Formats: sequence, C-alpha cells, structure tokens
Amino acid sequence: MDETDRAIVNALQGGFPVCDEPYAAVARTLGIGEQELIDRLRGLLERGVLARFGPLYQVERMGGSFVLAALSAPDEDFDRLADLVNAFPEVAHNYRREHRLNMWFVLATESPEQVPEIARRIEAATGLGVYLFPKEREYFVELRLVA
Repeated sequence: MDETDRAIVNALQGGFPVCDEPYAAVARTLGIGEQELIDRLRGLLERGVLARFGPLYQVERMGGSFVLAALSAPDEDFDRLADLVNAFPEVAHNYRREHRLNMWFVLATESPEQVPEIARRIEAATGLGVYLFPKEREYFVELRLVA
C-alpha cells in the first residue's frame, strides 16, 4: 500500500457520506479523483488488503436475524462440508476453529422464524448437527485500524 491507499483506508473506517455522489465527496477530501478512488478500492479488495467494503446493517431492526452457528466437521471432509454450508445464501461467512465445533458460520435471515428451517436444511445437506447460538446481548465495539 502506498500513502494514498493508507489515507483511503483510514478515511473510510467508520463512515461514508450519504449524498448523491459519495465517492466524489470522499475523493475531494483525499485530493484525488473519483475514478482513482474507485479504482484503488477495487485494487485493495482484489489484493485482499480489504476483505470487504460496504455497510454494516442491524438486520434485527429490519425484522431479520443474525445467528452464530457451529458444527463438528471431520477434518478430512472439512473443505467439502464448508462448500456445502457456504452454498446456502443465508450463510454470511464461515470460519474454521480449533475446537470440537470446528466450523462456525453466521446465518443471516429475513426473519427469526427462518433460522431453524435453514439449520435443518444444512443438517440435511451435511449429515451433521447444527448448533445455534442466538445473540443474547448486542455490544458495539468500534474498531479502527490505522493503515
């Protein structure tokens, strides 16, 4: 990353303007052109410097649900099972952990009532039990990393 990339990462953590031309507005504050900003963001994503660029929603306020889930996948079959789990559009992301429950993923559904059904479908596809860990309390931790 060069200094401009660092400035972009630092400037965009925690906020993005809500206006007709948000990229142009950010680009002006950084002293670069709108297209350069877009191209640099695309490059940061393609190189894996950024994992994602986009909003975070409080899905519960919109009637949906996020639920942490886990299962025990045999190590020799982990990748195939991860592919099966990740094929569900409701699976937001998936992590491997060093634990008896070694596959952890997030279910994102349009309503809380859909969670058990999606878990049952994943169980049917994988042949493994899915453990659901619904959120008990919401915490806001604003993490900003200086690039």
